[in-house]
Amino acid sequence: MGKAASKLSKEQLTDLQRCTYFDEKELQQWFKGFMKDCPSGTLDRSEFHKIYKQFFPFGDSTAFADYVFNVFDENRNGTIDFKEFISALSVTSRGKVEEKLVWAFQLYDINNDGYITKSEMTQVVEAIYKMVGSMIKLPPDEDTPQKRVDKVFSIMDTNDDGKLDMEEFREGSKKDPTILHALSLYDGLV
Repeated sequence: MGKAASKLSKEQLTDLQRCTYFDEKELQQWFKGFMKDCPSGTLDRSEFHKIYKQFFPFGDSTAFADYVFNVFDENRNGTIDFKEFISALSVTSRGKVEEKLVWAFQLYDINNDGYITKSEMTQVVEAIYKMVGSMIKLPPDEDTPQKRVDKVFSIMDTNDDGKLDMEEFREGSKKDPTILHALSLYDGLV
């Protein structure tokens, strides 16, 4: 592997520092690790599944990893390059609440039409429940994906049209402490 593949150029560093919350040293360290794990310079869906499986060995993380992969893969080319990876990591680990809300909205808006339907949210919540398995004891009003989605929609869908736009999601998330807690789960980890 040559120098070009083992270090980011000054131009790349400047660009990444402008669009992430990482400094030059952190970016070089993350890049070195990314290239070690992904010598091709990209991370494909199956490798992404393996990473999630390591973090959730007792559940089935496949479906949720797919939804997350789709948000990381900004250009929708089927792979995640370093810029896509570090940008998503920056938002999820160090981003402001507003940035995390946009990221989470993209996760739930499976078809990217600018709305989250009950069906879309149910698919993602089902994937989360499968991933965490019985590791978490849920309250009776949230012990199934459908109950959780119904509860969320009763809080967020202020115009009762069966879908959430970004504004409803933003405002509703601020009223639901479990969503705010989930958004801050990775704060300070990297």
